[in-house]
Amino acid sequence: MPASDRYERFLDLHTREGGFVMPNAWDGLSAVMLADAGFEAIATSSAAYAATLGRLDGRHAVSRAEHLDHAVLLGRLSGLPVNGDFEDGYGETPDDVADTVEAAIAAGLAGIGIEDTSGDPEQPIREFDDAVARVRRAAEAGSGRIVVTGRTDNFVHGRNDLDDTIRRLVAFAEVGADVLYAPFPPDLDAVVAIVGAVAPKPVNVVVSPADRTRTVAELQAVGVKRISLGASLYGHVMAELADAAAALAAGDLATASSGLGFRGIGKLLARTAT
Repeated sequence: MPASDRYERFLDLHTREGGFVMPNAWDGLSAVMLADAGFEAIATSSAAYAATLGRLDGRHAVSRAEHLDHAVLLGRLSGLPVNGDFEDGYGETPDDVADTVEAAIAAGLAGIGIEDTSGDPEQPIREFDDAVARVRRAAEAGSGRIVVTGRTDNFVHGRNDLDDTIRRLVAFAEVGADVLYAPFPPDLDAVVAIVGAVAPKPVNVVVSPADRTRTVAELQAVGVKRISLGASLYGHVMAELADAAAALAAGDLATASSGLGFRGIGKLLARTAT
């Protein structure tokens, strides 16, 4: 599928009635399985991908080139539009962020997320003007070619300031971001406030607000257009691995070896062989 078609297909998902769920894959097989389940688009997860490499997320521990190659693999195997969860845009300056967007377009990605994070644990959130300038350059570079998500990680880093979060998201929308995203708002009322503040632009929510897990229908009922999973699916699978490892350590080979099986994995991947 041409890159322009992937972009249009992905953009249309954000504007249709009800919106859509966009799960995050972490390797080739997970991408294939999510496509088989009927999802219409997938995303990378910077946290899950970093974990597969034994690295920490949000510390510039994964390079732009590595993440691009990873995203291309997921798109090739799944045949779906891919949204790149590209942390802060992989660069010190707004022009560096624009270069990342151009590289993502060249690689055939349908969407890209730009956070206001810094990679510095002491000051994890960028100053307002810097964050806005980076999203502006991303939107300028990607306009009409890739869906740009402007994201603030205030809540992720314990800055529980809804007013500042909305101020940032509104500014991102005003400088051209196509989708707005603030992971883990405190409750559903905060989600409603965010949706209303940036309307008519679509809002992404990862899993649910922080207070409790909602259903897809509940989130869509308050206007959420895109629901992502972040590293949650990866964490779910790793929890299953932990249980299997504990069973194996206790001598239970049957429990530890149950699952999809080598032949099942081979059948899934054989369809994608080129």
